[in-house]
Amino acid sequence: MAVTVALGLLAVRGTKRGRGAGKGGLAEWSVGGRSLGAVFIWVLMAGESYTSFSYLGAAGWGYNYGAPVLYVVAYMSCGYAVAYLVGPMFHGYARRHGLVGITDMVAHRYGRPWAGALIAVLATVCLLPYIQLQLTGMGVVLSTISYGAVSLNWAYFVAFAVTTAFVVVSGLRGSAWVSVLKDLLVIGTLAFLVVYVPTHYFDGYGDFLGRLTTEKREWLTLPGHGGEASGLGVSWFVTTSLLNALTVVIFPTTVAGYLGARDGDALRRNAIWLPAYNVLLFVPMLLGMAALFVVPGLTGADSNLALFKLVVDSLPAWSVGVIGVAAALSSIVPMAVFMLVIGTMWGRSVLSLVPRWRAQRTQKLASQTVVVIAGALALLLTYTAPNTLVRLSLISYEGMAQLVPMLLLGLVWRRFTLTAGLCGLAAGGALVCWLVFSGRDPVLGLNAGIVALALNLVVALAVTYAGAGDRRDERPDEEVLAIDAADPVAADPV
Repeated sequence: MAVTVALGLLAVRGTKRGRGAGKGGLAEWSVGGRSLGAVFIWVLMAGESYTSFSYLGAAGWGYNYGAPVLYVVAYMSCGYAVAYLVGPMFHGYARRHGLVGITDMVAHRYGRPWAGALIAVLATVCLLPYIQLQLTGMGVVLSTISYGAVSLNWAYFVAFAVTTAFVVVSGLRGSAWVSVLKDLLVIGTLAFLVVYVPTHYFDGYGDFLGRLTTEKREWLTLPGHGGEASGLGVSWFVTTSLLNALTVVIFPTTVAGYLGARDGDALRRNAIWLPAYNVLLFVPMLLGMAALFVVPGLTGADSNLALFKLVVDSLPAWSVGVIGVAAALSSIVPMAVFMLVIGTMWGRSVLSLVPRWRAQRTQKLASQTVVVIAGALALLLTYTAPNTLVRLSLISYEGMAQLVPMLLLGLVWRRFTLTAGLCGLAAGGALVCWLVFSGRDPVLGLNAGIVALALNLVVALAVTYAGAGDRRDERPDEEVLAIDAADPVAADPV
């Protein structure tokens, strides 16, 4: 943890030398001065996607259900294919107009600052649960690897303090530097575990996979263990993978990675390389199923500890600590980016509606203040009302998906208006909330989010073709469309 804080703080060194005072403003802090190369962008975006879920949740899903957990690999790989086109488009649009996030893009595209502020509020509601989930994940990891010596409450506070410290000081660049350390530890520990567990607990992979195919066959096909009652069949798998692949490319934290890149080519190379990182996801999934034979009978939240129970029960304390730090950093890096994005959205779009907060230096200070407030709020709710944010997390991804038409269609289609986007957003958002909170997800085997997104798109298109909107939305192509004329890969405007 000490090395993590040091790396995060040292990341800011050198960025102020030889640069004007203006270069150390909000853009430097929130998107790394748009100067991160392909390697840093790769480790940053990999670190953001490879969270504590990868250690805890993926193993837990493998333990409880089996094959359905492969949707994570499916949607990430498909999402990177979409990002090959979308990432450079977002990057070029933001660079041309000096924008630092999705709320900026919405405000600029539709010419309404209040629209950006509205998206900031909605996105915050969807992102706060992820901060709380990472706090919880890190707390469980630290408490487990300390054999109970560190309480959950203290572990939550350590996660908040460490993350807030380097985010406030060094912003996105600090997260990228810490991601390097995290990736080295993650790759090293998983490479060790994928060899160690089958050889220690079984007579190698032949014995392990033989037992799995004969004793736990239902874990190897959809809908996995639990049968049709789980709702995790083929239709769910396909629609969830599709929905998440579209959503991940416009997720505020993903867009922060786009905007931190040096150029569009760095993002294209990144989209090509990132699927290789998904190979690591197979390790906790597989080891979660190995835990079925070693620690059977885990239920509820305890199943998320399947992998760590294998580790704690059989390895010496120092190696448990190393593996635990890799898992802890898998919480810290995405949590840092979530907090950074929330701070940037509020500093740039919400608080900037007040005249005194419009200056660049003031916006950066406001954003840093919001980072601390957002982290403290998630920490407070983790202590006092943990189920509040957990319930919100049920609609986080499905809720963010409803922004896809407003962002993607709005940035490539000149006729798309703010009125159409807001009508679609309202319809899709209302439907997904009703379906999820009433227990109707999946709907006839389909992910509720994809059903809501379909309604969203139908409403938005209907309003667009009906001609409803504001004439002020119809501005020149170079101001409206996310098409970079200097980019040879850019498509023609629609």
